[in-house]
Amino acid sequence: MPALYIGLMSGTSMDGVDAVLVQITHSFDQARSTPLSGLVVLGHVHRPYDTKLVEELLALNRSSNDELHRAALSANALARVYASAVHGLMQSAAVEPPQISAIACHGQTVRHQPHLADGSLGYTVQLNQPALLAELCGIDVIADFRTRDVAAGGQGAPLVPAFHHALFAQPGIDRAVLNIGGISNLSLLKRDGTCRGLDCGPGNVLMDHWCQQHTGAAYDDAGHWAAQGQVNRALLDAFLTEPYFTRPAPKSTGRDLFNSEWLRHKLDTVDLWGSLPACDVQATLLALTAESITRELRLAMPEVQALYVCGGGAHNTALMSALTQALPGTNVETTSALGLPPEQVEATAFAWLAWAHQHRIPGNVPSVTGAKGPRVLGACYPAR
Repeated sequence: MPALYIGLMSGTSMDGVDAVLVQITHSFDQARSTPLSGLVVLGHVHRPYDTKLVEELLALNRSSNDELHRAALSANALARVYASAVHGLMQSAAVEPPQISAIACHGQTVRHQPHLADGSLGYTVQLNQPALLAELCGIDVIADFRTRDVAAGGQGAPLVPAFHHALFAQPGIDRAVLNIGGISNLSLLKRDGTCRGLDCGPGNVLMDHWCQQHTGAAYDDAGHWAAQGQVNRALLDAFLTEPYFTRPAPKSTGRDLFNSEWLRHKLDTVDLWGSLPACDVQATLLALTAESITRELRLAMPEVQALYVCGGGAHNTALMSALTQALPGTNVETTSALGLPPEQVEATAFAWLAWAHQHRIPGNVPSVTGAKGPRVLGACYPAR
C-alpha cells in the first residue's frame, strides 16, 4: 500500500525550510536489501526564516550567554515555521493529517562535533521541538535522526547516501550524487553496488557569508558576482592547507569549522585582508568549493561516469561550470535528469528516513559515517 510522508529539511545555509509530500510504495526483499520500489513527490513548499531567527541561529553556533534558554526558544520558533510549511503543503495538495503516516523533521544543526569534544563519541546538535510540531500538526513526527549513528561511533553525517543509493544507484555504472548546501557532500554509488560518501567541505556557506557582507544579497545569484572576479591562487592555496581536506573518510563538517572566523584567518595568513577585490575573494571561494569536491571525487571514484548535483548550489551556474571543467569525461547535471528537482532531494531523503524508521530499516551507511553497524535512525513523537 502507498503511504504518504512529509519531509522537512532546514540545512546549513539557514535560509529556511523545504517541505515535500512524498508517496512511498515499498517492498522489502530481505535477500537483496533493496527496500525502495516506488517514490513520488506530490508537492513542495518553502518557508523562509525571518531575519531575527537567522541571527539567533547563527549566534547559537558559537558559545554565548544563556544558550540553553535561547536555544529552547529558537526550537519553539522553528517548530512553528515547520508547522506553517506542513499546513501549507497539505493545503496545496488537498490532504488531511490522518492521511499522513509521519512527518520527518531533521531540525536545524547548530553544533556538529563528532569525535572531537571528548575524544570519544563527541556530539551533534539539531535544534528541534518535535513534540510541539506533533501537537501543532496532529501527525506523528520522526526526529533526531543523527544521534543514533553517533552513539554507534559514527559521524552522524552525511545521512543522505542511503537514500541516494536506494533511489539513484544503477548496476554497472559509477555515478555520484553531490549535494551542495551550506556544506557539500558526496554519495559515491559504485558499479558493484556498494556505497560510500563524505562531507567534502564548504558548499555555499562561505560564499553566502561573503556575498551578504559585501553586496547585501543573501547569496550570489547563479554565481554572477563570482564570475566577475579572478581566482587568486595564493589565497586558494591557503584555503586548501586546511587539514580537513586531506583527512580520510569517514568525515563530516559544518559551521563549527567553516565560518567567518576561518575565512578571516585565511585572509590574514596571506596578508590579503582588504587588498583583494571582494569579487576576487568570491571567485576564489567558489573555486575552493569546486576544488574540494573534485579532489575527493577523483580520489574515491576516478572513473565516475556521471555526477548529479542537488541542493542550492545546483542553481549556481558558475559553480556548475567549474565542476564540468574540472571533470572532463564526466557527465555533470542536476538531479532533475533523474526525475527529482535539486531543491527537493534532501527533504525527500528525510521523508524516506522516516519511512525506514517505521519499517525498522537501517538508515545509515556504516562505511560512510564510521558507525559500528547499520542502525535504525530517529525517534517517534506520536500525535495523540
